[in-house]
Amino acid sequence: MRVVVGISGGIAAYKAALAIRELVLAGHDVHVVPTAAALRFIGRPTLEALSRNPVSDEVFDDVAAVRHVALGQSADLIVVLPATANTIAKIAAGLADDLLGTTILASRAPLVIAPAMHTEMWEQAATQANIRTLAERGITIVGPVAGQLTGDDSGVGRMAEPTDVVAAALSAVSDASAPRPLASTTVVVSAGGTREPIDPVRFLGNRSSGAMGVALAAAARDAGAAVTLVGANLHVPAPAGVELVEVETTAQLRDAMLARAGADVIVMAAAVADYRVDGVADEKRTKEAWGEAPTLTLALNPDILHELAQQPRASVVVGFGAETEPDDAALLQRGRDKLARKGADLLVVNRVGHDAGFGAVDTRVQVLDADGVVADASGSKTSVARAIIDTVALRLAAQQKEQP
Repeated sequence: MRVVVGISGGIAAYKAALAIRELVLAGHDVHVVPTAAALRFIGRPTLEALSRNPVSDEVFDDVAAVRHVALGQSADLIVVLPATANTIAKIAAGLADDLLGTTILASRAPLVIAPAMHTEMWEQAATQANIRTLAERGITIVGPVAGQLTGDDSGVGRMAEPTDVVAAALSAVSDASAPRPLASTTVVVSAGGTREPIDPVRFLGNRSSGAMGVALAAAARDAGAAVTLVGANLHVPAPAGVELVEVETTAQLRDAMLARAGADVIVMAAAVADYRVDGVADEKRTKEAWGEAPTLTLALNPDILHELAQQPRASVVVGFGAETEPDDAALLQRGRDKLARKGADLLVVNRVGHDAGFGAVDTRVQVLDADGVVADASGSKTSVARAIIDTVALRLAAQQKEQP
């Protein structure tokens, strides 16, 4: 396979060398197209030695061979890593003022980009608008992730690891002609954990990072849906190409979800607090005022999943049941009971604990409907999310066939 690796001018350009080497060792014909700025971060000899092909950044090199479009026309895959805010903006606008730009415009191959920039640049409205534009065009966006940036900065904006970018890029080639079972549908996913304030400083919360819900939103996007992610205190970045609605409390989450109850698919993956504090203090409660054995009075929160399942709808409502039950049979029974009690179409059951279920660790889930287990998946949250979304798509298709 002929792969074009574009490199733009950011400090993460050195990581492109690792991706190039991996692609070459896998047997691919790799052609590197750096921007002029990229060559100030990583040298041409390095790129030529790794790719085993000449490297040019000039539109006017090899004019007789029409190189400025020939590379794009012959490419089976184009990967841009790192993709700076400037390069992302240029791709979104369709600019072709350098060899990388003309190569991308002249190609019908799958395009994969790995954004890398400082957090403030990534979160800018202009950058997010450009990312949404690229996602809507079917471009695969890998990362960015949270981590150490240049200098003393850290946050979202670090380029995904080269091995992850390469894996996503190769997957994009195989998925280019794959069906998109949720095309022309709307999906709303809740993720994260709600927080119930005690006073302006403290809150009651849970350990949910939102990683599963974020993975579900990305999987639904990849399946062709228009996705809204209602994020409650997420510890992980929202996927590109997804509308993010940020909430904090259960009441805010309820309002956001009920306002979108008309979506084709609703996935309640958020860990919702069962109780809230009755009588939130306006000022920080001091130890002296609280005493040695403070007492909190709690009030029951609304059951959002049950409310969504009772709405007049033609949608699929999916709930989650995170349980600490060690016995497999008892775990499934709890799931069946919860499914019947809530009235959802599907319930995803998984086991959680101090070292299981939360964060970026692997997980195992079983998906139930009224008749029993309809799916069983384990592995990374990305792969499990895809399995869940595949199951949801089948359920939605079946329900739509039953409608008069």
